[in-house]
Amino acid sequence: MSEQTKFPPIRRIITGHDDNNVAKVILDGPATNHRQGGAGNVSTLIWCTEGTPADISIGENAEDMGARKLGTAPPPGGSRVAIIDFPPGNKPAMHRTETIDYVFVLSGEIDMDMDESTVHMKAGDVMVQRGTNHSWVNRSNAPARLAFVLVDAVPLGIGHAVVGTAAAGSH
Repeated sequence: MSEQTKFPPIRRIITGHDDNNVAKVILDGPATNHRQGGAGNVSTLIWCTEGTPADISIGENAEDMGARKLGTAPPPGGSRVAIIDFPPGNKPAMHRTETIDYVFVLSGEIDMDMDESTVHMKAGDVMVQRGTNHSWVNRSNAPARLAFVLVDAVPLGIGHAVVGTAAAGSH
């Protein structure tokens, strides 16, 4: 990744409770679970859950759910939060997940191509993506950073959805 497309590290702060039920920060530092895809995108997993309602047990020794190795889709019945950096001119990969995705453009600009249309997004825009076939394309001259929250959904039963493994940075 060139200096032009390099983003600063993502500070990840995880809260919880100690054994006396006192609220506190249990983890504070750079997110380190990165994977780079062939498209040049870098995906950093922040956290995931295995179901709903999520397990938020008391104790300072909770599993670091941001250290898990996941594909594009979240665990069945769960969620996945990731930050993805898209360099200018990234190579898009059309895909679909059986999820509802909350997408936040943190910086830069990005296009989401769908079957027969394109939507352009810029910093501050938010999208709710509902299981559609799509790809992310950075057609600008500057990097784009997006935050994604993927929540497992009832399958649509159309096409071929990504089910746990895919190129890094698809979402």
